[in-house]
Amino acid sequence: MIFGIGKEAAFFLYAGLSGVALLLVYQALSCLRKVIRHSSLAVGIEDFIYWIGTSVYLFRQMYKTTYGSIRWFFVLGVAVGVLAEYSCVILLKKICGLVKKKLEKYRKNR
Repeated sequence: MIFGIGKEAAFFLYAGLSGVALLLVYQALSCLRKVIRHSSLAVGIEDFIYWIGTSVYLFRQMYKTTYGSIRWFFVLGVAVGVLAEYSCVILLKKICGLVKKKLEKYRKNR
């Protein structure tokens, strides 16, 4: 099936948002692991369940948008979404670190 460029761009955006959602879920899982200690077996089982869920979710998203055909722009969109969200998280951590340093410096000078 051939889609128009506008529809493909919408699919790409939708795929990017799917990538963002996947990384947010994994980061939440990672935070949970930091709060509650897990054994290696539990981490392995959680990762296995996460990847099974990820494949089902991505297949469902691909089926809804591209009617089940594998389109490279969809795969690329997911990767771009993950990279964009990861970059935003790193940037926010740096900004929070700078704000924290400035606030600590301000507090010491008071």
